[in-house]
Amino acid sequence: MPLNSLSGRFAVITGIFVLLAELLILLPSIANYRLDFLESRLERAQIASLALLATDESLAADLESELLENAGVFNVVLRRNDVRQLVLSSPIPGPIAATYDLRDQPFWTSIRDGMAQLADPQNRVIRVIGAPVNQAGQLIEITTDTERLRTEMIDYGLRLLLISAAFSVLTALLLNLAAQRLLLVPIRRVISHMTAYANAPEDARSIITPNARLTELNEAETALAAMQRTVTSALKQKDRLAQLGQAVARISHDLRNILTTAQIFADRLETSADPAVRRAAPKLVNSISRAVNLCETTLAFGKAEEPAPALSRFNLSALVTEVTEGEALASDRPDGAEPIEFLTDIPPSLMIRADRDQLFRVLSNLVRNARQAIEATRRPGTIEIGAGEDEQEWWIRIGDTGPGLPQKARDFLFQPFSGGSRKGGTGLGLAIAADLVRNHGGRLELLRSDEEGTQFILHLPRELAGLAAQVEAAAGQR
Repeated sequence: MPLNSLSGRFAVITGIFVLLAELLILLPSIANYRLDFLESRLERAQIASLALLATDESLAADLESELLENAGVFNVVLRRNDVRQLVLSSPIPGPIAATYDLRDQPFWTSIRDGMAQLADPQNRVIRVIGAPVNQAGQLIEITTDTERLRTEMIDYGLRLLLISAAFSVLTALLLNLAAQRLLLVPIRRVISHMTAYANAPEDARSIITPNARLTELNEAETALAAMQRTVTSALKQKDRLAQLGQAVARISHDLRNILTTAQIFADRLETSADPAVRRAAPKLVNSISRAVNLCETTLAFGKAEEPAPALSRFNLSALVTEVTEGEALASDRPDGAEPIEFLTDIPPSLMIRADRDQLFRVLSNLVRNARQAIEATRRPGTIEIGAGEDEQEWWIRIGDTGPGLPQKARDFLFQPFSGGSRKGGTGLGLAIAADLVRNHGGRLELLRSDEEGTQFILHLPRELAGLAAQVEAAAGQR
């Protein structure tokens, strides 16, 4: 049983507390034994003195010595009727080292005197004062030595220690067995479940089922099960994202070639004789260029991370106009859906610093989600885009009059494949938008979402601090 294990440390702690308990029992017991020993000497001395008094003090010297020897004392003094009388006496082998008055002696004083008696190996003469039994006087006083007293105290202490040790060992074993049964076995079960789960975290069958009877262990198992379910779900989601990323990378490779061809044909539309076609051609070329650039970005930077933003200063109003015109064209549907009104409240001269293409993707995702939510109601609606600035940041607010996000979408906001707000939706749009904004050092927040509509706000900091070096290095690599 190693000491660095829970069972080993529990055994050590149990032993320490058992020793303390033995000490608390042993000390008072030895002190009481000493008091009983001295009181028995007083009683014997009183009997011997009463025997002498009964014979009118005419005992022979040898009989007096025998009485003192049987009582284990050197002399006996009785006080009766306020008269102190030396009843029995014999030569004292040495000076009196201490006097102990057993009448109303405090408990702690008795323990202290007993421990001092054990610690002193010298045979000393002591005086003991007590009250006579059966009220046979006012007090009785004897002198005796400490040799036999100390010897019997040691013998008694050893016997008591052996008995206590046997019970203590038995108690410690029972406590250890109880701890093994009540604590260590359930803990080992939890450890085995954790080991099995670590070997196959994707397997939901390895998730622990809480069944401990102890409240604390049951709470620990419940928390562990919740954590395992969360990790398993996250691993499955990451695996799904990885598979999706591989598919996107393959599709992006072929889609880039297709879009490149479409871009060539779109360039030729600018020379069309139709004025409407010539006006629409630049927008089509820009859209295809963004799609080609997105495909190349996916192939260059992989499926899991967005590239660092390439910062530049540009007019926000012009960018928002591109977004709203594209979404306005998409909202003109021949299926009878009500039209959607796009309103903007952006200062014409507002210039911001950001990655233009990434911010276009952010606004497109947010506006497209708003448009699709309104179209799903088949009622007219409005999408409003406002912007402003202060000393610390630029902000862009996007609001709509749609039906609002469902509770599940609000609970898993900005999480891919969890926060979709419509049937068939994946929630990727909001996740991508939030990720792109974070890359700028900003944040995307949901201000409100209820039956009156939904409103998001986008914050872009003026000072990018540590992000600036990263952005500049990424721009230099490009």
